[in-house]
Amino acid sequence: MTKIMPCLWFDNRIDDAIAFYTETFKSAKVHDLVRQDPKGPAFTAVIELAGQKFMLLNGGPDFKFTEAVSFVIDCADQAEVDYFWNRFVGDGGEESMCGWCKDKFGLSWQVVPKQVFETVFGKDPAGAGRAMQAMMGMRKLDVAALQKAYAEA
Repeated sequence: MTKIMPCLWFDNRIDDAIAFYTETFKSAKVHDLVRQDPKGPAFTAVIELAGQKFMLLNGGPDFKFTEAVSFVIDCADQAEVDYFWNRFVGDGGEESMCGWCKDKFGLSWQVVPKQVFETVFGKDPAGAGRAMQAMMGMRKLDVAALQKAYAEA
């Protein structure tokens, strides 16, 4: 079976990225690490975060991350949302809207609780509309506020 593995381009901060991501994701693994110089930074690495493999490339300053590509983290609850949001934003990243943020490397993440699917995409069209309006005013997603907006009559 063919597998797809995203390749993330870093500008001489690949070792910092490996450390940050493997500390942030509790079940993370480093599968492969290549150094052109034994004392220099990694040239490539394959890491696994939450079951998804990523190739990291120490490619230089030519390309930067943009919001055109983001990775969605399917969070179980508010505590998990808070954990990832605080790791990304609190360590040199920046907030955006509706659960989107960037980490300190400029990589975009969507930190999304499973409750979004029960509220914003819920079966009750009126409740889903209210939850969507509530979400549009949020940066970090607030599970209780989404549930309250969905339930209001």
